[in-house]
Amino acid sequence: GRQHGPGLRSGARADGRDPMPLMAALERLRTERGWEMPLADAGVMERWPQLVGPEIAAHCEPERYEDRELVVRCDSSAWAAQLKLLAPQLVARLNTELGQGTVRLIKVQGPGGRGRRYGPLRAPGGSGPGDTWG
Repeated sequence: GRQHGPGLRSGARADGRDPMPLMAALERLRTERGWEMPLADAGVMERWPQLVGPEIAAHCEPERYEDRELVVRCDSSAWAAQLKLLAPQLVARLNTELGQGTVRLIKVQGPGGRGRRYGPLRAPGGSGPGDTWG
């Protein structure tokens, strides 16, 4: 009996292409919890590997998306430097893919920069409505 033919599934190839309907799940979470998460946010996060390529995605991952700014953390300062150079192209690509104006700016952060210098940056009501500039 030759049971182990080419039908053997190896888990090594599950590289993000499994058909999990992430958008649907996020949409449901959003409705259930009343999250104020624009779908562009989900699009940026979910499609990051496709948009930047597997190599960048392996070292740099989007951490936050708010006010059309995408905060990306890299696992080494070399990758952070590389991503800073690529940022203008990536902004253009994200806007092409997800809609113009989706991402205004990519903020690149290196490894371990998690507020070591300046504690938690959570000033309540720090940024008021931006209409004071007549």
